[in-house]
Amino acid sequence: MSAAAIPAAGPVREPWWRGLGRFNVFTGIVLGIGGYLIGALVIGHVLSKGIPAQTETNQNDIEFVCGILLGIVGFLVGMGFLNYPIARLTGAAPTLREKEEKGIARYFTLCTDHKVVGIQYLWGVLFFFLVAGLNAMLIRTQLLYPTEHFWSADNYITLVGLHGTMMMMMTTSMVLGPFGNYFVPVMVGAKRMAFPRIEALSFWLLPVAGVVLLAAVGAKGFPTGWTGYANLSVQAKLGMDCYLISFALIGISMALVGFNMLVTVYTMRAPGMTWTRLPIFVWSVIATAFLQLLAAPVLIAGMSLVLLDRVVGTTFFMPFSGGSPFLYENLFWFFGHPEVYILALPGFGLVLEILPVFSRKPLWGYRLAVAGLMGVALLSFFVWQHHLFVSGINPDLRPFFMFTTELISIPTALVFLNAMGTLFRGKIRFSVPMLFALALFFNFFIGGASGVFLSDAPSDVSTHGSFFVMAHFHYTIMGGLVFAFFGGLFYWFPKMFGVHLNEKLGKLQFWLFFIFFNLTFFPLFAVGMLGQPRRVSAYSPSLQWLNDWVTAAAYMIGLSFAVFVVNVVYSCFFERRRPEANPWHSKGIEWQLPTPIPVDNFERVPVINASPYEYGTPEAPLVANLNPSHAEVVAAGG
Repeated sequence: MSAAAIPAAGPVREPWWRGLGRFNVFTGIVLGIGGYLIGALVIGHVLSKGIPAQTETNQNDIEFVCGILLGIVGFLVGMGFLNYPIARLTGAAPTLREKEEKGIARYFTLCTDHKVVGIQYLWGVLFFFLVAGLNAMLIRTQLLYPTEHFWSADNYITLVGLHGTMMMMMTTSMVLGPFGNYFVPVMVGAKRMAFPRIEALSFWLLPVAGVVLLAAVGAKGFPTGWTGYANLSVQAKLGMDCYLISFALIGISMALVGFNMLVTVYTMRAPGMTWTRLPIFVWSVIATAFLQLLAAPVLIAGMSLVLLDRVVGTTFFMPFSGGSPFLYENLFWFFGHPEVYILALPGFGLVLEILPVFSRKPLWGYRLAVAGLMGVALLSFFVWQHHLFVSGINPDLRPFFMFTTELISIPTALVFLNAMGTLFRGKIRFSVPMLFALALFFNFFIGGASGVFLSDAPSDVSTHGSFFVMAHFHYTIMGGLVFAFFGGLFYWFPKMFGVHLNEKLGKLQFWLFFIFFNLTFFPLFAVGMLGQPRRVSAYSPSLQWLNDWVTAAAYMIGLSFAVFVVNVVYSCFFERRRPEANPWHSKGIEWQLPTPIPVDNFERVPVINASPYEYGTPEAPLVANLNPSHAEVVAAGG
């Protein structure tokens, strides 16, 4: 038969089930709403009637919780998370078709490209960071006056709880989510994450948790702050269920991220990528991943037990029935203090990644830096009971936890030593990423020095419930993590988006943020020492002038973030300055790849030839050979 006789092929019709792969956030929302209605009106109603001797509050809790849980399941089904396991059960071959999607639509779907997931994390974290920041502005507005002016005490404590909980939930992913997911596979020479769908799931649990937490506003709030202490949490209104479920979702996400990162680094390193050639940022991710994997399940257990006390009528934390609120405190802080380093360690690793680039020197004391990061991770599990110094802890335990809290300053000091050694006699360029990196050490030093007062039981008794603790906490977390985040964002923005952020606007943002951050939180040490308690909307009139000062400075922090938004819009849509291939002259492997980085990162598995910190050595080879021969791969151990 001639070619002309062959009938033209018509459009190929895909099997109907292929359409399920096109589920996205909009179908997820529809099924999520449907799941909530079925869970609350049908399943929850039936279950509440089947449990005897339930109060009206317990009945409402059962219906509300069932609705939320089934709504979460509906959303994930609508996103397409069941498509792959169902397809495999029917005999379909494994595939990663999800990562082949192009265009902006892929950011609203289940996408298995780790770079897309990293960008999803970036915008998700920024959005909820903005919401939590606006809550902070509302809190400071209330504190302009020593008496209740704008919100009642109940509404004020809900604002405090929403701000603290959302910040703690979202900042667990602030560095590891965007930069860890985007760059760790590239930095170790891998083509993808070990478990791409688990990676996607870890992200989509984040916005779900944020939405569930915000739903607490419509469910009469929660009165416990971000710590959720029992037994007040057991007696609270429906908004408490939102807190418990959202925090448990974040715990699941954290555990999945930690597991995925560890497996990826351990099993998917390129030939030649020995442990002593790993970028220091990857080492910080490893340390953080261990914390997430070990601490997050304790959080999930604690939240689940409180939920059972509220919904089913168990008494894990109710003292009149044999339970103990101290059990909750131990469960929460056994997670809660390692969580502080889940936030801090990626920031340490990120700034240690930046310093050699802008000082044109090798990272000083590489092995010492690794020891410092892993030492902090290990000791973080031995300090949690210093949060219980004023809660009736056995006095015989106080010396041990005072000692371990002081001891953790030693590996932390090693990180400072690495930074100072790297800067010494370096050819420093004060670009925007470098400014943010240097500010981290200034802020974290103040946070660490103030922590000495809280690690000592006698002084902690007088400062624990005051604004002194709040100032300390913001210096260590916001002064560390958030400054590191913006340093990393300005550093990697050209690689992630192919656009260079405006340098002048970046420096304006930095100086506004740095100056007014310190003008906001340093006076709060004095406010706390003068006796103003946390989470209380009324205070002594003699402290009004200090609170007015802090509020005015906090508004200026908000202005600095507005400058950042203007910078992104201006740089991406108006200036559109395309960077050179390696604008910072970094030796990192990510800067050897084209922009944007291809879907599979590397055409062939690369061979790693050198450390990424061999600055000052003109004859040093490129970190990676991106087109190695078979003999080179074999010689490198591939």
